[in-house]
Amino acid sequence: MYDHWIFWIIAVFAAITVGLGKGGLPVIASLAVPSLSLFMSPIAAAGLLLPVYIVSDIFALFFYRKDFNVKVLKISILGMTIGVLIGWATANIVIEWVVTLIIGFMGVIFAVNQLFKNSKKKTNLIKVNQKKGIFWCSVAGFTSFISHNGGPPWQIFVLPLGLSKVVYVGTSVIAFSYVNAIKVIPYFFLGQLNFQSIKIALFLLIPASLAVYIGYIAVKIIPERVFYLLVSWALFIISFKLIWDGLILSELFSL
Repeated sequence: MYDHWIFWIIAVFAAITVGLGKGGLPVIASLAVPSLSLFMSPIAAAGLLLPVYIVSDIFALFFYRKDFNVKVLKISILGMTIGVLIGWATANIVIEWVVTLIIGFMGVIFAVNQLFKNSKKKTNLIKVNQKKGIFWCSVAGFTSFISHNGGPPWQIFVLPLGLSKVVYVGTSVIAFSYVNAIKVIPYFFLGQLNFQSIKIALFLLIPASLAVYIGYIAVKIIPERVFYLLVSWALFIISFKLIWDGLILSELFSL
């Protein structure tokens, strides 16, 4: 499989989407695991891409190191830690397609609400609901642990807060850099990281790192209102795709 040229095309594409997503382009990194799942299980794909995510995080942290919301980050670190621990504890019993369907439906409902509600530009941060934040960040940590797909629940918490686009991206970058870092130990003990996957990941770091910079420049250029419209549409599309994936997986398990 690893010697096939089509695999390497898909793997490079997945790495580029990771980099663009870390650079700040909306939810595009969610395409990475499904792309590689054409050649391996989603769990194996998640393990292969984890080093790519972590190195991309380092570049993204450099670009957005001054742009973040402290209160949101404190909540996210607590919630995501809880979510990763739950993911680790239930890794062998969790029914992936059920979780995928639930997150997909939640994301679609929220995205539709975002797209059709009052679209006036927000400039001030609204009050952060700590309990709501911890809940959604826990879900984000859990789903990120399973398939690197913590974006939808994270956005359900963060999008309504009215952060500026740069602070939104910076806060997201730092939160998911943290969650990717703490996934290393459980991934290792669960056998999702191995020498072969690390060798492949080292090659994929090159296109991923370049893509981070491209994503960063793109975010700077895109108008804020357009950026948030793109985020909402991306959330809708990815969530719809999660529903589709969940239905396919449920059919496979019923055979």
